[in-house]
Amino acid sequence: METSELLKKVRALEVKTKMITRDLFQGDYHSAFKGRGMSFSEVREYTYGDDIRNIDWNVTARTSTPYIKVFEEERELTLMLMIDVSPSTRFGTQDQQKNDLILELAALLSFSAIGNQDKVGALFFTDCVEKYIPPKKGKQNILFIIREVIQFIPKGTKTDLNPALEYLSGIQKKKSICFIQSDVLGKDYTKALSVAAKKHDVIGIHVSHGREKVLPDIGLLPVRDPESNTITWLDTSSRRLRNQYLLNFESHVKKLEKTFTESRSDLISISTGEDYYKVLHSFFRKRSGK
Repeated sequence: METSELLKKVRALEVKTKMITRDLFQGDYHSAFKGRGMSFSEVREYTYGDDIRNIDWNVTARTSTPYIKVFEEERELTLMLMIDVSPSTRFGTQDQQKNDLILELAALLSFSAIGNQDKVGALFFTDCVEKYIPPKKGKQNILFIIREVIQFIPKGTKTDLNPALEYLSGIQKKKSICFIQSDVLGKDYTKALSVAAKKHDVIGIHVSHGREKVLPDIGLLPVRDPESNTITWLDTSSRRLRNQYLLNFESHVKKLEKTFTESRSDLISISTGEDYYKVLHSFFRKRSGK
């Protein structure tokens, strides 16, 4: 991709996602994800209804007036984006592929995070760790991550979450909010996910395309597996085949939900063409108890 075309795409994405962040996510991201704890802020005079456990006895003794300690949330958080860049995410139609959706979600989450002064980092993966971008604050870091997602060429050809999760657990010592953006195909990763979820707040975003769920009735259709590069001919005029195709997709989603639930992690499913910001908005509000 030419530099001018890349910059144009980054700019358009920035404008779109920042507008959604401002209109829909104001306050929801902040309340959905809690800080690391409470830190002392100041003391003030005791008023009726205050928790007596917060009385500052030293100040109270010196002034002969009851004072309480005021605490505030240590707000600064770290958002880690685990981004699947395997060939299977390039599945889709001319209008939109799964990796286009992943890109927009990454930008939307990133701008929500920096709007709350949080750090943002990224980890690209296939069946190996492709690239790690350390968490930093600021818009320039976000734009760098977006540019990298757009133009990154992976070495791996398959999907495996295990190396990425193990890498995250090893390198990210402090608790972070971790969004896994993937079609989550490949090997079993239950153990690695459970380990990561004990340290981090892990949320999976299962990204899919409508054509992975419903086959059009158009006769013989060549389907290429982007990870093995094999081509299979499907007779889409067969209702039995179309029904089985749908059942396979639904079985995959149920397996994902079971894996994430047992690992004490959240899972969001978003398909291309879907109103994804409303799905995320609903998730944020649910997490914040609204």
